[in-house]
Amino acid sequence: MASHASHDHASGHVVPLWLLFAVLGVLLALTWMTVAATWFDLGKLNIYVAMVIAGVKATLVALYFMHLRWDRPFNGLVLLVSLILLVLFLGFAMRDGKAYDPSRIPGYAPGIQRAP
Repeated sequence: MASHASHDHASGHVVPLWLLFAVLGVLLALTWMTVAATWFDLGKLNIYVAMVIAGVKATLVALYFMHLRWDRPFNGLVLLVSLILLVLFLGFAMRDGKAYDPSRIPGYAPGIQRAP
């Protein structure tokens, strides 16, 4: 009977607990920064600050908790291209949203009376 020794090369990468807790600490700090960013009125920059913080958090999760840091470089390239396409999509969507500002449309919602 042949021995069935485990030669599975697709096993997961073992990450030290201190590293996972360090990344968790950074994620919690970034979450606090997201909340703290709402305390300041940066005007139109508020949304961009929140998106940058969210992007950094998503990248940390993908790199460390999804083990992308230790995966094949091709998978990292797929992540990078996906993030670039996401930024382009959100950029165009946010730019297009300015065209639908209600204050730019004369007679917008004429049935609504403003308080004197």
